[in-house]
Amino acid sequence: MRKILYLFIYIAAFAVLCACGGKKSQNSNTIYVSIAPLKPIVEGIVGDDYAIEVLVPAGASPETFEPTAKQFIALNEAKIIFGTGLLDFEKSLLARIHDQSKVVNLSNGIETIAGSCSHTHHGRHCHHGVDPHIWCSPKSIKIMAQNAYAAICATISGKKYRDSYAALNEKIAELDSDVEAMCSSAALPYFIIYHPALTYLARDYNLEQVAIENEGKEPSAKRIAEIIERGRRSGVKRVFYQSEFPQSSVGVVAEDIGAEAVEINPLGENIFENLRHITALITE
Repeated sequence: MRKILYLFIYIAAFAVLCACGGKKSQNSNTIYVSIAPLKPIVEGIVGDDYAIEVLVPAGASPETFEPTAKQFIALNEAKIIFGTGLLDFEKSLLARIHDQSKVVNLSNGIETIAGSCSHTHHGRHCHHGVDPHIWCSPKSIKIMAQNAYAAICATISGKKYRDSYAALNEKIAELDSDVEAMCSSAALPYFIIYHPALTYLARDYNLEQVAIENEGKEPSAKRIAEIIERGRRSGVKRVFYQSEFPQSSVGVVAEDIGAEAVEINPLGENIFENLRHITALITE
């Protein structure tokens, strides 16, 4: 169904582009990012020289996002398009951009984690070949920033943004240091979360992520009992869930453990403060 929808979007967009002829659009001075957490990475390099638009709007899920014909036109006219290269909608949508040279995959060089992230949304099951949540670890963000800078140098300027990129790297290094310090002194070496969105954070900072969801499906009664028993023994204070999922998904587990169900938003735009906040909640 999604392929058919994209085909109609493509045809409609192509017709409009042809009708516009050779007119230059203001979108040619716009940079697109697929999801909000990518924006501060690109913005940290180019500053306000370019408008930076987020494709998936705030509050929407990348798993259910469907672009409009207008958005597809804007993407084709954009200066550069940055994506993780791992999200399903990116693979379906960005592959249809006319000029593939301006589509940048920020996951290049990151050691991805295979087969750990599946979703079921509105009856549709989506399975990623790898866990896509690379923006949830400062160590991955550093590599993403390197990829973004290389693309910007190749497309816009090789020297203009050298200083801003250096400043961004310092900011990332500070975040890495802060997260490392919090995780090294964590009260518990593991945390419980409904959907496994923090796999890269856990791997890179020696924590264990215990996910209630199992490959996009509700866990068995046996698994829930095991998670609750372990949580009780360990004195777990919080059970986490993302804003895209209902609180009821973790409410019973948290209550049986004697913990609090806490909402986090890994898709928040300010990844620097967001990751500090989430790490603090996990490690306190």
